[in-house]
Amino acid sequence: MKKITLLYLIFIANTAVSQEKMTTDKGIIYFEASVPFFEEVKAINNKTACVLITKTGEITCFAIIKNFQFERSLMEEHFNKNYMQSHRFPKAIFKGRIEKFDLKNIDSNATEYQITGKITMHGKSKKIIVLGTIKKGAQGIELITNFPLNTDDFKIEIPFIVRSKVSKNVNTQLYCVLQ
Repeated sequence: MKKITLLYLIFIANTAVSQEKMTTDKGIIYFEASVPFFEEVKAINNKTACVLITKTGEITCFAIIKNFQFERSLMEEHFNKNYMQSHRFPKAIFKGRIEKFDLKNIDSNATEYQITGKITMHGKSKKIIVLGTIKKGAQGIELITNFPLNTDDFKIEIPFIVRSKVSKNVNTQLYCVLQ
C-alpha cells in the first residue's frame, strides 16, 4: 500500500511540475533584410528552443546562429563568417516575460500580449518590447511575434560593398508551439 501511495504522489508531483513549464525545440525564426530591387536576404532557423514558465509568464528562446538556412549557400557562408561571426558568437538568446500571462485565459482565439525582455546576440544585449499573439492549438500553445531588429544595435557591420543591398532593419518573426 505504501508503494502505491508513493507512486501516486510521484505521478501527481510530475504532472504538476510538467504543467509549470512548456517547451519546444522546434520553434521557427524567420528573418528578412531585403532591399527593393536587389536579391532577397532571408533565412529560417527551425531548431529554436523556447521555454515558457506558465506560472510567471517568463519566456526564454535560444537559437544557434549556424542553424539559419538561406536559399543560397554563399549567402549563408557570408552571414556566418562576415556578419554574425558565428564562430565567436554562436547563439542568440531572448529572456523576457509575457505581461499579464495566465494559462487559464488561453483558448483557441488568438490574444495579443506584450512581451518585454532582453535579446542578446553578437555579444551585445538590447531591451525590447514586442507584441505577440498566443492561442491554444491542436498541438499546444502557439506563440507568434513579429518585430524589427537593427544591426547597429548589435554592432553587426555590413561590408561597404553590399551596404546598399542589405537592410540594417531586419524583419524578424518567431513561431513556436509550446507543449
